[in-house]
Amino acid sequence: MNAHVDLNADVGEGMGDDAALLDIVTSANIACGLHAGDAYSMARTVELCMARDVAVGAHPSFDDREGFGRRDMHLAPAEVRALVLRQVETLAAIAGKAGAALKHVKAHGALYNMAARDPELARAIAAAVREFDPSLLLVGLAGSELVAAGEAAGLRVANEVFADRAYRRDGALVSRTQPGALIEEAELAVARALDMVRTSTVRSIDGAIVALRAETICVHGDTPGAAAMAAKLKAALTGAGVVVHAP
Repeated sequence: MNAHVDLNADVGEGMGDDAALLDIVTSANIACGLHAGDAYSMARTVELCMARDVAVGAHPSFDDREGFGRRDMHLAPAEVRALVLRQVETLAAIAGKAGAALKHVKAHGALYNMAARDPELARAIAAAVREFDPSLLLVGLAGSELVAAGEAAGLRVANEVFADRAYRRDGALVSRTQPGALIEEAELAVARALDMVRTSTVRSIDGAIVALRAETICVHGDTPGAAAMAAKLKAALTGAGVVVHAP
């Protein structure tokens, strides 16, 4: 069992109760203005993080506000690299004015999921992060191409698991368009996440046992009752002897 784990949330997206969620999690992935957010929301969210000693991270996406960044888009690797770099630079500049430094980068939505299985796309994201600051942590789906690309680029990486999402037997997340993809019952989400940390496995939607590394756990800010779920998860982890802190 992992002796420690990070608890992260996607925030600054204009939904849910970010302040309540940031009272609980240890890392925050802040929307960088393309799928959601703007300069004001980025600055405000950075302030909330600083007041709570929560690690500040960039949450870049495809340029797809209408689809909330959850629609697949097919761009050349060079375009993806530039897109990610621009968003990381934007948030870093805003955070810097407030006296905060970026700690990590986690892609959003379709960009994240496509990079989990597409080596070229994964390398483009890793290259953007390395170009901006090679000391940054790259967060990616556990065991995915994105994690492998980050390691190959010499970056620190965090294998991410999801408390509120169902898994396929290949380790990918079940598409949000499919029944059962979202786990909204807090007790079930907590039990699954605790098992992932304890056993380094998760049961897929069709019953298979999938091996994974759980180094950071995500609770989506737009999941109903996200803050309550995160609180129960943190309490369960602490009760099991797991130290919850940012990488």
